This record gives sequence, structure tokens and C-alpha cells, in this order.
Amino acid sequence: MTSKALLLDRDGVVNVDFGYVHRIEEFEFINGIFTLTKTAREKGYKVIIITNQSGIGRGIFSENDFYKLTAYMEKKFIENGANVDEVLYSPYHPIYGKGKYKKDDFSRKPKPGMILEAKRLFGLDLSKSIFIGDKITDMKAGNSASVGINLLLGSHEKPEKTNLQFTKIYNLLEAVDYL
Repeated sequence: MTSKALLLDRDGVVNVDFGYVHRIEEFEFINGIFTLTKTAREKGYKVIIITNQSGIGRGIFSENDFYKLTAYMEKKFIENGANVDEVLYSPYHPIYGKGKYKKDDFSRKPKPGMILEAKRLFGLDLSKSIFIGDKITDMKAGNSASVGINLLLGSHEKPEKTNLQFTKIYNLLEAVDYL
């Protein structure tokens, strides 16, 4: 049996994007994230975070720093009755990555690698899944992976002329209606 998922970008969707967030004291959850994820779980969705983390590749913070922050974040989700099934990340950057991190990896959005990995891990039916991101690159990844519903959260980006399929939302509570 295949399942459906609520796929979430991290910085800008789960937490406020202050730029290369990697310390607990700078991690601020976005209003509505726990209500959204708790409702998704109640409706049978897996909750999976899909996040580019080029700060690792750029040498701004370590993978260990990322793991510590992820453990804190996951604990807060559990405390709010909305546990996360998986956190997938891409530490690479094709231009600014250092050493082994300098590559144009298939996992890095706008490529769909992390979404396809989530599909493989959980037997997801992506056509019944929802992806919420705050950048056009997120929408490109969701469209490339054939995610059924792609929601662009409060982005000020002006999308170039494109055939991308997505709906713009202005807060996370609006996304509850799509579950």
C-alpha cells in the first residue's frame, strides 16, 4: 500500500529563515507549523522535511551542528504531538561547496532527488502528496517529482514565465485546507 506525505522545506516553512540557521538559539518555528503537521498526521500523511543545507558544504557549520539542531527540532515536534517521520538534507553546493561538498548533486533542490528518496523510503504516492516550500526552486523540485499539490508559502519571489504548477499561500494554516 502506498502512502501520502506532507513534504516540507525547512528554512522558511518550518522555521524563520535567518540565513544558514544552525544554532538552537536562532531556530524560531513559524506560526501554524505544529497545527499543520498534527492535522496531516491525523489524516494519514507522513511528515517529511526536505532541506538544502549548503551551509554545511560552504563550511559555515558542520553536519554535527545540523544533527544537533535537527534533534532539537524533532523533539519540539514530538512535544506538540506532530512528530516528523524523516528529515532529508542536501549539504552540497555546485559553486560554493568545499571539498566533497562542491558538486551539482541530484539531491539538491531544484532537482527532485530528496523527494524521490522520500518516495523510495516510504512507498509514497507523490500524486497524493503535498509539498510546501518558500522558493521557486522548491516548486521546481515538486513539479519535477510529480508531487500532486505544490504550495508556495508567502514568497516575494517573482516567478519567471513558467509552466510550474503551484498555489501561493500566505500562512501555514491555509495549507490545512489542502490536506
